[in-house]
Amino acid sequence: MGSFSIWHLIILGVILVLLFGGRGKISGIMGDTAKGIRAFREGLKGDDETASNEAKPLPKESDKDKAHS
Repeated sequence: MGSFSIWHLIILGVILVLLFGGRGKISGIMGDTAKGIRAFREGLKGDDETASNEAKPLPKESDKDKAHS
């Protein structure tokens, strides 16, 4: 009575297959989470690039001529 029977193992196996197999709920949630993290990182990279461009503007043509004179 204290050990698992074949029915316990079968039921446990079915539950595991439903949760982790194929397009189960958990694998779908983890895939969506990974996409969200990836999009967040790309958004941060885009902010860094625009911030560095804004902080360091390109010199104008007239500024270049003054520096060489």
